[in-house]
Amino acid sequence: MRTMSGIVAAHGPFDPREGERMLDRLAHRGPDGQGSHALDHAWLGHTRLAVVDLAGGAQPLRDSTGTYWLVGDGEIYNHARLRRQLEQRGHVFRSRADQESALHLIEADGLAALSRLWGMFAFAGADTDGHFFAARDTMGIAPLYWVRHDDTTVFASELKAFDPQRRADVEPFPPGHVWTPEGGLAPFRVLADTTPATLPDTPSDEEPTEAVLSAIRESLIGAVERLLEADVPVGALLSGGLDSSLVTAIAARHAHRAGKRFPTFAVGRQDSADLVAARQVAEALGTDHHERVYTDDELIDWVPEVIRVIESFDPSLVHSSVPNLLVSKLAARSVKVVLIGEGADELFAGYGYYGEIDSGAELHQELLSTIEGLHIGGLQRVDRVAGATGLEARTPFLDLDVVELGLSLPAQWKLSGDRPEKWLLRKAFEGWLPDRLLWRPKEQFGQGTGAGDVLGSYYASTVSEEEFEAERGALDPPLRTREEVAYYRLFQRELTGVDPEHLIGRFAGW
Repeated sequence: MRTMSGIVAAHGPFDPREGERMLDRLAHRGPDGQGSHALDHAWLGHTRLAVVDLAGGAQPLRDSTGTYWLVGDGEIYNHARLRRQLEQRGHVFRSRADQESALHLIEADGLAALSRLWGMFAFAGADTDGHFFAARDTMGIAPLYWVRHDDTTVFASELKAFDPQRRADVEPFPPGHVWTPEGGLAPFRVLADTTPATLPDTPSDEEPTEAVLSAIRESLIGAVERLLEADVPVGALLSGGLDSSLVTAIAARHAHRAGKRFPTFAVGRQDSADLVAARQVAEALGTDHHERVYTDDELIDWVPEVIRVIESFDPSLVHSSVPNLLVSKLAARSVKVVLIGEGADELFAGYGYYGEIDSGAELHQELLSTIEGLHIGGLQRVDRVAGATGLEARTPFLDLDVVELGLSLPAQWKLSGDRPEKWLLRKAFEGWLPDRLLWRPKEQFGQGTGAGDVLGSYYASTVSEEEFEAERGALDPPLRTREEVAYYRLFQRELTGVDPEHLIGRFAGW
């Protein structure tokens, strides 16, 4: 299915040597191969992490005549059905790569067909007739950045790929959009326009029926089982919190039916809350469980590398990314794909600050806003850490079926009130975990692993109060704490020339 990778593309005058430098900076995303192709008006480059069609899925992809070319990062969930339809129309496929279905679909039906692709992707394509396009999936799960200089437009998977002289003008490519030189930037499927899922007709002021709970449950089960498909070993990062535990419960049942034990990986300080809870979940589900215990000094020492990897200085992301990087390194010894629980908090109101909202309409808008911002927040951490460790991270809660269902639910059901956060999701999965684990109160990953307190205390101590007052105004809104100033200093050192104002998400709930 998916081949996680790094892509570089350019339209207009472009020195291939710059493209090769950019690919070299993305080598960590694609240790299994590198390729490029130059056309008169465009340049396409790719670094590959092979997950499916290990022998035949190298990129750039091309059609049988060498007219249409494409590089991509992502996974097309409905590629098999599209392939069958396209083969019936006479298209000849050269590999089993899922993204080749996208190449032929666009060749056959044009860029309007992007809305028929179900999955996570960032593409750039060109043909010998002078056409070019770039596109990104609706959720922004696959990363893509771009910069426009004079007659040249350059694209890449990460900020650090760009040459320093281009970095000041780099922007995130907007999710759900496509760009062409002729038509500019245009939406093909944005989140706000998704069609709500069909649900039983239940008034929002009533309790959800069993049919509603079943719809939630079956939607997530379907997403997890789709994402278990791969030609390489698959596991899960298990924090012991609700979201990763539910994903693991579904995957473990699926593995047990095949007579296998599902691999899980956890991280934390010795006897930290998350490590203990993950151990209990793994025991209850019968997984093949692995742990990484770290010391305070290790946490502190990894921060500069983590900031370089995740391309952010937001404290909440740093707190979660250090343990995330360490557990990913552990997982990469055994598997090549990991399932994670990202997105459940944004769909089912899991963060503490959501509990301060008492209006269903206001909560829905806040959830939609945070989901739309994931591509420069939590998903940035997920992608960069996976890319740095040779893993592919898959996100069942951000499958479009699950997202559309979650957003179609009356937001009143997600208000906390006297109930635990995400009670609706917990209720839907009663019986899948022991109650003490199913109803365990939420802790942020960086807090549950013990990372938040350690890092916050140490890095705040490296910035004096006078330095904080002098430096906090470097950004708008201002840097919030001495700890954040310390991380911002490291960010400036590691990512020279990047303007963070419009590139870096800063978590409002921190």
